[in-house]
Amino acid sequence: MAMPPRLTVPIGLGEVEQARRAVESVATRTPTFSSRVLSERTGATVSLKAENLQRTGSFKVRGVASKLASLGDAAQAGIVAASAGNHAQAVAFGASRAGVPCHVFMPSDAPVAKVNATESYGATIALGGDSVDDCLAMAAERAATTGEILVHPFDDLAVIAGQGTLGLELAEQVPDLSLVVVPLGGGGLASGIAVALDACQPSARIVAVQAAVCAPFAAALGAGRPVAAGAPSSLADGIAVKRPGSITLPIVEALVDEVVTVEEDDIADAMVLLLERAKLVVEGAGAVGVAALLSGAVEAPATGTTAVVLSGGNVDTNLLAIAIRRHETNAGRRLVVFARISDQPGRLARLLSVIGEAGGNLIEVGHLREGYDLHVRETGVQLVFETRGREHARRVLDAVHDAGFDVRPVEETRWSGSSR
Repeated sequence: MAMPPRLTVPIGLGEVEQARRAVESVATRTPTFSSRVLSERTGATVSLKAENLQRTGSFKVRGVASKLASLGDAAQAGIVAASAGNHAQAVAFGASRAGVPCHVFMPSDAPVAKVNATESYGATIALGGDSVDDCLAMAAERAATTGEILVHPFDDLAVIAGQGTLGLELAEQVPDLSLVVVPLGGGGLASGIAVALDACQPSARIVAVQAAVCAPFAAALGAGRPVAAGAPSSLADGIAVKRPGSITLPIVEALVDEVVTVEEDDIADAMVLLLERAKLVVEGAGAVGVAALLSGAVEAPATGTTAVVLSGGNVDTNLLAIAIRRHETNAGRRLVVFARISDQPGRLARLLSVIGEAGGNLIEVGHLREGYDLHVRETGVQLVFETRGREHARRVLDAVHDAGFDVRPVEETRWSGSSR
Protein backbone atom coordinates (compact mmCIF):
# COMPACT_ATOMS: atom_id res chain seq x y z
CA MET A 1 0.00 0.00 0.00
CA ALA A 2 1.55 3.31 -1.07
CA MET A 3 2.17 5.96 1.60
CA PRO A 4 1.00 9.59 1.47
CA PRO A 5 3.51 12.50 1.40
CA ARG A 6 5.93 12.61 4.32
CA LEU A 7 4.84 14.48 7.44
CA THR A 8 6.61 15.89 10.50
CA VAL A 9 7.56 13.25 13.07
CA PRO A 10 8.28 13.62 16.82
CA ILE A 11 11.78 12.12 16.72
CA GLY A 12 14.90 12.71 14.65
CA LEU A 13 18.47 11.65 14.03
CA GLY A 14 19.70 13.39 17.19
CA GLU A 15 17.65 11.11 19.43
CA VAL A 16 18.82 8.02 17.57
CA GLU A 17 22.48 9.05 17.83
CA GLN A 18 22.06 9.76 21.53
CA ALA A 19 20.47 6.34 22.02
CA ARG A 20 23.38 4.73 20.24
CA ARG A 21 25.72 5.36 23.14
CA ALA A 22 23.49 3.37 25.47
CA VAL A 23 22.78 0.68 22.90
CA GLU A 24 26.44 0.05 22.06
CA SER A 25 27.17 -0.70 25.72
CA VAL A 26 24.75 -3.61 25.58
CA ALA A 27 23.93 -4.67 22.03
CA THR A 28 26.09 -6.26 19.34
CA ARG A 29 26.80 -4.64 15.99
CA THR A 30 25.27 -7.46 13.95
CA PRO A 31 26.75 -8.45 10.58
CA THR A 32 25.29 -7.92 7.14
CA PHE A 33 25.70 -10.89 4.76
CA SER A 34 25.30 -10.91 1.00
CA SER A 35 22.77 -13.54 -0.10
CA ARG A 36 23.61 -15.32 -3.34
CA VAL A 37 20.41 -17.34 -3.46
CA LEU A 38 18.15 -14.31 -2.95
CA SER A 39 20.19 -12.25 -5.38
CA GLU A 40 19.84 -14.98 -8.03
CA ARG A 41 16.10 -15.39 -7.47
CA THR A 42 15.34 -11.66 -7.54
CA GLY A 43 17.88 -10.55 -10.14
CA ALA A 44 19.11 -7.90 -7.72
CA THR A 45 21.79 -7.50 -5.05
CA VAL A 46 20.39 -8.63 -1.70
CA SER A 47 21.98 -8.52 1.74
CA LEU A 48 20.71 -9.84 5.06
CA LYS A 49 21.00 -7.85 8.30
CA ALA A 50 21.35 -10.71 10.80
CA GLU A 51 19.71 -9.25 13.87
CA ASN A 52 18.76 -12.83 14.76
CA LEU A 53 22.37 -13.02 16.02
CA GLN A 54 21.76 -10.11 18.41
CA ARG A 55 21.99 -10.58 22.18
CA THR A 56 18.76 -12.16 23.49
CA GLY A 57 18.10 -13.23 19.89
CA SER A 58 16.41 -10.14 18.49
CA PHE A 59 16.64 -6.39 17.85
CA LYS A 60 14.53 -5.66 20.95
CA VAL A 61 17.55 -5.30 23.20
CA ARG A 62 18.36 -2.03 21.39
CA GLY A 63 15.11 -0.32 22.38
CA VAL A 64 15.26 -1.61 25.94
CA ALA A 65 18.83 -0.37 26.41
CA SER A 66 17.78 3.07 25.19
CA LYS A 67 14.71 3.17 27.43
CA LEU A 68 16.55 2.09 30.58
CA ALA A 69 19.25 4.69 29.94
CA SER A 70 16.57 7.37 29.62
CA LEU A 71 15.04 6.36 32.96
CA GLY A 72 18.23 6.66 34.98
CA ASP A 73 17.69 6.11 38.73
CA ALA A 74 13.91 5.98 38.25
CA ALA A 75 14.30 2.40 36.98
CA GLN A 76 15.11 1.29 40.53
CA ALA A 77 11.38 1.28 41.22
CA GLY A 78 11.18 -1.75 38.95
CA ILE A 79 9.99 -2.22 35.40
CA VAL A 80 7.04 -4.04 33.92
CA ALA A 81 6.49 -5.15 30.33
CA ALA A 82 4.22 -7.14 28.04
CA SER A 83 5.41 -9.27 25.15
CA ALA A 84 4.96 -12.46 23.15
CA GLY A 85 8.63 -13.20 23.76
CA ASN A 86 11.36 -11.09 22.19
CA HIS A 87 10.64 -7.87 24.06
CA ALA A 88 10.16 -9.93 27.23
CA GLN A 89 13.64 -11.42 26.91
CA ALA A 90 15.21 -8.05 26.16
CA VAL A 91 13.52 -6.37 29.13
CA ALA A 92 14.46 -9.22 31.47
CA PHE A 93 18.06 -9.12 30.23
CA GLY A 94 18.27 -5.35 30.56
CA ALA A 95 16.75 -5.40 34.05
CA SER A 96 19.18 -8.08 35.14
CA ARG A 97 22.16 -6.02 33.96
CA ALA A 98 20.78 -2.91 35.68
CA GLY A 99 19.95 -4.79 38.88
CA VAL A 100 16.29 -3.75 38.93
CA PRO A 101 13.15 -5.86 39.50
CA CYS A 102 11.27 -6.96 36.39
CA HIS A 103 7.74 -8.29 35.92
CA VAL A 104 6.63 -9.48 32.46
CA PHE A 105 3.15 -10.36 31.18
CA MET A 106 3.10 -12.87 28.31
CA PRO A 107 0.17 -14.37 26.35
CA SER A 108 -0.99 -17.78 27.51
CA ASP A 109 0.14 -19.32 24.20
CA ALA A 110 3.58 -17.66 24.17
CA PRO A 111 6.27 -20.02 22.81
CA VAL A 112 7.72 -22.13 25.61
CA ALA A 113 11.29 -21.39 24.51
CA LYS A 114 10.69 -17.65 24.85
CA VAL A 115 9.03 -18.01 28.25
CA ASN A 116 11.89 -20.13 29.56
CA ALA A 117 14.51 -17.74 28.19
CA THR A 118 12.77 -14.78 29.85
CA GLU A 119 12.67 -16.59 33.18
CA SER A 120 16.36 -17.46 32.84
CA TYR A 121 17.20 -13.74 32.98
CA GLY A 122 15.49 -13.47 36.37
CA ALA A 123 12.15 -11.91 35.42
CA THR A 124 8.88 -12.79 37.12
CA ILE A 125 6.48 -14.11 34.47
CA ALA A 126 2.69 -13.87 34.43
CA LEU A 127 1.01 -15.88 31.68
CA GLY A 128 -2.47 -14.82 30.62
CA GLY A 129 -4.50 -13.14 27.93
CA ASP A 130 -4.98 -14.06 24.29
CA SER A 131 -2.68 -11.43 22.79
CA VAL A 132 0.05 -8.90 23.45
CA ASP A 133 -2.68 -6.24 23.66
CA ASP A 134 -4.34 -8.09 26.55
CA CYS A 135 -0.97 -8.35 28.28
CA LEU A 136 -0.25 -4.66 27.72
CA ALA A 137 -3.48 -3.78 29.52
CA MET A 138 -2.49 -5.96 32.47
CA ALA A 139 1.03 -4.53 32.52
CA ALA A 140 -0.28 -0.95 32.46
CA GLU A 141 -2.65 -1.74 35.33
CA ARG A 142 0.20 -3.19 37.39
CA ALA A 143 2.40 -0.18 36.68
CA ALA A 144 -0.35 2.19 37.80
CA THR A 145 -0.86 0.19 41.00
CA THR A 146 2.73 -0.52 42.02
CA GLY A 147 4.62 2.49 40.69
CA GLU A 148 6.76 0.30 38.45
CA ILE A 149 7.64 1.76 35.07
CA LEU A 150 6.03 0.33 31.95
CA VAL A 151 8.52 -0.38 29.18
CA HIS A 152 6.32 -0.45 26.09
CA PRO A 153 7.42 -2.83 23.31
CA PHE A 154 7.10 -0.21 20.57
CA ASP A 155 5.02 2.89 21.35
CA ASP A 156 7.73 4.86 23.17
CA LEU A 157 10.10 7.46 21.74
CA ALA A 158 13.13 6.15 23.65
CA VAL A 159 12.42 2.61 22.45
CA ILE A 160 12.00 3.81 18.87
CA ALA A 161 15.29 5.72 19.08
CA GLY A 162 17.04 2.56 20.24
CA GLN A 163 15.64 0.54 17.36
CA GLY A 164 16.81 3.30 15.04
CA THR A 165 20.42 2.38 15.77
CA LEU A 166 19.91 -0.60 13.47
CA GLY A 167 19.23 1.90 10.69
CA LEU A 168 22.49 3.70 11.45
CA GLU A 169 24.36 0.41 11.13
CA LEU A 170 22.68 -0.34 7.81
CA ALA A 171 23.73 3.04 6.45
CA GLU A 172 27.34 2.33 7.43
CA GLN A 173 27.44 -1.30 6.31
CA VAL A 174 25.63 -0.87 2.97
CA PRO A 175 26.79 2.36 1.31
CA ASP A 176 24.76 1.75 -1.88
CA LEU A 177 21.55 0.99 0.02
CA SER A 178 18.53 1.34 -2.25
CA LEU A 179 15.81 -0.60 -0.40
CA VAL A 180 15.26 -1.82 3.16
CA VAL A 181 12.68 -4.53 3.82
CA VAL A 182 11.74 -4.64 7.49
CA PRO A 183 9.20 -6.61 9.59
CA LEU A 184 6.26 -4.60 10.90
CA GLY A 185 4.46 -5.46 14.13
CA GLY A 186 3.69 -2.55 16.39
CA GLY A 187 5.94 -0.34 14.30
CA GLY A 188 8.85 0.40 16.62
CA LEU A 189 11.56 -1.15 14.45
CA ALA A 190 10.19 0.21 11.17
CA SER A 191 9.80 3.67 12.72
CA GLY A 192 13.31 3.74 14.17
CA ILE A 193 14.98 2.56 10.97
CA ALA A 194 12.92 5.00 8.92
CA VAL A 195 13.92 7.94 11.14
CA ALA A 196 17.62 7.04 10.90
CA LEU A 197 17.67 6.47 7.15
CA ASP A 198 15.55 9.51 6.39
CA ALA A 199 18.49 11.52 7.69
CA CYS A 200 21.44 9.30 6.64
CA GLN A 201 20.30 7.81 3.32
CA PRO A 202 17.06 9.49 2.26
CA SER A 203 17.22 7.95 -1.23
CA ALA A 204 16.70 4.46 0.19
CA ARG A 205 13.11 3.19 0.05
CA ILE A 206 11.66 1.44 3.07
CA VAL A 207 9.06 -1.33 2.75
CA ALA A 208 7.48 -2.79 5.89
CA VAL A 209 6.04 -6.31 5.92
CA GLN A 210 3.20 -7.73 8.00
CA ALA A 211 1.74 -11.24 8.23
CA ALA A 212 -1.51 -11.24 6.25
CA VAL A 213 -3.45 -12.90 9.08
CA CYS A 214 -2.71 -9.95 11.39
CA ALA A 215 -2.10 -6.76 9.42
CA PRO A 216 -3.64 -3.77 11.21
CA PHE A 217 -1.45 -1.10 9.64
CA ALA A 218 -3.22 -1.12 6.28
CA ALA A 219 -6.57 -0.40 7.90
CA ALA A 220 -5.06 2.11 10.30
CA LEU A 221 -3.28 4.04 7.54
CA GLY A 222 -6.55 4.28 5.67
CA ALA A 223 -8.40 5.50 8.75
CA GLY A 224 -5.66 7.81 9.97
CA ARG A 225 -5.79 6.35 13.48
CA PRO A 226 -4.93 3.03 15.17
CA VAL A 227 -7.45 0.36 14.18
CA ALA A 228 -7.56 -3.06 15.80
CA ALA A 229 -7.21 -6.21 13.72
CA GLY A 230 -7.78 -9.84 14.53
CA ALA A 231 -4.82 -11.75 15.92
CA PRO A 232 -5.14 -15.38 14.89
CA SER A 233 -2.26 -17.78 15.33
CA SER A 234 0.66 -16.96 13.04
CA LEU A 235 4.15 -18.25 12.38
CA ALA A 236 5.13 -14.61 12.79
CA ASP A 237 3.91 -14.40 16.39
CA GLY A 238 6.50 -11.72 17.16
CA ILE A 239 4.71 -9.21 14.90
CA ALA A 240 1.13 -10.37 15.48
CA VAL A 241 0.18 -7.07 17.15
CA LYS A 242 -3.51 -6.24 16.93
CA ARG A 243 -3.21 -2.45 17.01
CA PRO A 244 -0.51 -0.02 15.78
CA GLY A 245 0.88 2.43 18.30
CA SER A 246 -0.36 6.00 18.50
CA ILE A 247 3.27 7.16 18.18
CA THR A 248 4.47 4.65 15.60
CA LEU A 249 1.49 4.95 13.24
CA PRO A 250 2.18 8.56 12.16
CA ILE A 251 5.90 7.84 11.84
CA VAL A 252 5.25 4.86 9.58
CA GLU A 253 2.74 6.95 7.64
CA ALA A 254 5.29 9.72 7.18
CA LEU A 255 8.51 7.83 6.52
CA VAL A 256 7.78 4.28 5.33
CA ASP A 257 7.23 4.07 1.59
CA GLU A 258 5.05 0.96 1.44
CA VAL A 259 3.38 -1.67 3.62
CA VAL A 260 2.83 -5.17 2.22
CA THR A 261 1.62 -8.50 3.61
CA VAL A 262 2.76 -12.10 3.21
CA GLU A 263 0.99 -15.43 3.69
CA GLU A 264 1.84 -18.10 6.26
CA ASP A 265 3.14 -20.60 3.68
CA ASP A 266 5.51 -17.98 2.29
CA ILE A 267 6.82 -17.28 5.79
CA ALA A 268 7.46 -20.99 6.36
CA ASP A 269 9.30 -21.26 3.04
CA ALA A 270 11.46 -18.27 3.93
CA MET A 271 12.40 -19.74 7.32
CA VAL A 272 13.55 -22.98 5.72
CA LEU A 273 15.44 -21.26 2.89
CA LEU A 274 17.35 -19.16 5.42
CA LEU A 275 18.19 -22.28 7.39
CA GLU A 276 19.24 -24.35 4.36
CA ARG A 277 21.02 -21.77 2.25
CA ALA A 278 22.16 -19.04 4.66
CA LYS A 279 22.66 -21.31 7.69
CA LEU A 280 20.67 -18.85 9.79
CA VAL A 281 17.94 -19.78 12.27
CA VAL A 282 15.28 -17.09 11.89
CA GLU A 283 11.84 -16.97 13.48
CA GLY A 284 8.70 -16.33 11.47
CA ALA A 285 8.52 -12.63 12.32
CA GLY A 286 12.15 -12.23 11.30
CA ALA A 287 11.65 -14.02 7.99
CA VAL A 288 8.74 -11.98 6.60
CA GLY A 289 11.07 -9.72 4.60
CA VAL A 290 12.57 -12.70 2.80
CA ALA A 291 9.06 -14.07 2.30
CA ALA A 292 8.06 -10.78 0.67
CA LEU A 293 10.94 -10.99 -1.81
CA LEU A 294 10.35 -14.67 -2.65
CA SER A 295 6.59 -14.26 -3.07
CA GLY A 296 6.86 -11.14 -5.23
CA ALA A 297 5.13 -8.90 -2.67
CA VAL A 298 8.28 -6.73 -2.82
CA GLU A 299 10.34 -6.19 -5.96
CA ALA A 300 14.04 -5.58 -5.34
CA PRO A 301 15.48 -2.76 -7.49
CA ALA A 302 18.05 -3.67 -10.13
CA THR A 303 20.46 -0.99 -8.90
CA GLY A 304 21.95 -0.61 -5.45
CA THR A 305 21.58 -3.13 -2.63
CA THR A 306 18.39 -4.39 -1.03
CA ALA A 307 18.84 -5.05 2.71
CA VAL A 308 16.44 -7.43 4.43
CA VAL A 309 16.26 -7.16 8.20
CA LEU A 310 16.12 -10.56 9.93
CA SER A 311 14.71 -9.18 13.16
CA GLY A 312 14.92 -12.25 15.39
CA GLY A 313 15.88 -15.88 15.75
CA ASN A 314 13.91 -17.05 18.80
CA VAL A 315 11.94 -19.80 17.09
CA ASP A 316 10.33 -22.76 18.80
CA THR A 317 12.23 -25.85 17.62
CA ASN A 318 9.00 -27.85 17.18
CA LEU A 319 7.62 -25.14 14.92
CA LEU A 320 10.83 -25.08 12.91
CA ALA A 321 10.71 -28.87 12.54
CA ILE A 322 7.16 -28.63 11.16
CA ALA A 323 8.25 -26.00 8.64
CA ILE A 324 11.17 -28.18 7.57
CA ARG A 325 8.99 -31.27 7.09
CA ARG A 326 6.48 -29.26 5.08
CA HIS A 327 9.24 -27.91 2.85
CA GLU A 328 10.72 -31.37 2.29
CA THR A 329 7.30 -32.74 1.38
CA ASN A 330 6.61 -29.93 -1.08
CA ALA A 331 10.05 -30.39 -2.63
CA GLY A 332 9.43 -34.12 -3.11
CA ARG A 333 12.18 -35.04 -0.65
CA ARG A 334 9.80 -36.46 1.92
CA LEU A 335 6.99 -38.81 0.88
CA VAL A 336 4.10 -40.13 2.92
CA VAL A 337 2.38 -43.02 1.11
CA PHE A 338 -0.32 -45.57 1.84
CA ALA A 339 0.18 -49.16 0.71
CA ARG A 340 -2.24 -52.09 0.52
CA ILE A 341 -0.42 -55.35 0.96
CA SER A 342 -1.59 -58.92 1.38
CA ASP A 343 -1.48 -60.06 4.98
CA GLN A 344 1.17 -62.68 4.33
CA PRO A 345 4.57 -63.24 5.93
CA GLY A 346 7.35 -61.46 4.08
CA ARG A 347 5.22 -59.05 2.01
CA LEU A 348 6.02 -55.99 4.13
CA ALA A 349 9.70 -56.92 4.22
CA ARG A 350 9.67 -57.19 0.43
CA LEU A 351 8.03 -53.76 0.07
CA LEU A 352 10.63 -52.15 2.31
CA SER A 353 13.42 -53.88 0.40
CA VAL A 354 12.17 -52.47 -2.91
CA ILE A 355 12.13 -48.96 -1.45
CA GLY A 356 15.63 -49.39 -0.08
CA GLU A 357 16.99 -50.83 -3.32
CA ALA A 358 15.60 -47.79 -5.16
CA GLY A 359 17.46 -45.46 -2.79
CA GLY A 360 14.60 -44.40 -0.54
CA ASN A 361 15.51 -43.70 3.10
CA LEU A 362 12.77 -45.14 5.31
CA ILE A 363 11.80 -43.01 8.32
CA GLU A 364 8.57 -44.46 9.65
CA VAL A 365 6.26 -47.47 9.18
CA GLY A 366 2.75 -47.71 10.63
CA HIS A 367 0.09 -50.43 10.29
CA LEU A 368 -3.42 -49.09 9.57
CA ARG A 369 -6.06 -51.82 9.78
CA GLU A 370 -9.15 -49.78 10.70
CA GLY A 371 -10.95 -46.96 8.92
CA TYR A 372 -9.87 -48.03 5.43
CA ASP A 373 -11.70 -50.09 2.80
CA LEU A 374 -9.46 -53.15 3.10
CA HIS A 375 -10.00 -56.75 2.09
CA VAL A 376 -10.16 -59.20 4.99
CA ARG A 377 -6.72 -60.54 4.01
CA GLU A 378 -5.21 -57.10 3.40
CA THR A 379 -3.44 -54.72 5.70
CA GLY A 380 -2.79 -51.02 5.27
CA VAL A 381 0.66 -49.57 5.82
CA GLN A 382 1.63 -45.90 5.98
CA LEU A 383 5.24 -45.26 5.03
CA VAL A 384 7.31 -42.12 5.42
CA PHE A 385 10.58 -42.01 3.52
CA GLU A 386 13.09 -39.55 2.14
CA THR A 387 14.33 -39.16 -1.41
CA ARG A 388 16.74 -36.84 -3.21
CA GLY A 389 13.98 -34.90 -4.95
CA ARG A 390 10.92 -35.21 -7.17
CA GLU A 391 12.57 -37.19 -9.94
CA HIS A 392 14.08 -39.66 -7.51
CA ALA A 393 10.75 -39.95 -5.70
CA ARG A 394 9.07 -40.84 -9.00
CA ARG A 395 11.65 -43.56 -9.64
CA VAL A 396 11.11 -45.03 -6.16
CA LEU A 397 7.34 -45.16 -6.65
CA ASP A 398 7.76 -46.65 -10.13
CA ALA A 399 9.95 -49.40 -8.66
CA VAL A 400 7.34 -50.14 -6.01
CA HIS A 401 4.54 -50.33 -8.59
CA ASP A 402 6.65 -52.51 -10.87
CA ALA A 403 7.10 -54.92 -7.97
CA GLY A 404 3.31 -55.32 -7.79
CA PHE A 405 2.46 -53.16 -4.79
CA ASP A 406 -0.55 -50.84 -4.59
CA VAL A 407 1.05 -47.68 -3.19
CA ARG A 408 -0.17 -44.13 -3.49
CA PRO A 409 0.34 -40.76 -1.76
CA VAL A 410 -1.81 -40.43 1.35
CA GLU A 411 -3.97 -37.67 -0.16
CA GLU A 412 -5.13 -40.14 -2.80
CA THR A 413 -6.10 -42.81 -0.27
CA ARG A 414 -9.75 -43.81 -0.33
CA TRP A 415 -11.53 -44.31 2.96
CA SER A 416 -14.09 -46.92 3.99
CA GLY A 417 -17.30 -46.83 2.02
CA SER A 418 -15.75 -45.46 -1.19
CA SER A 419 -15.04 -47.41 -4.35
CA ARG A 420 -11.59 -48.92 -4.83
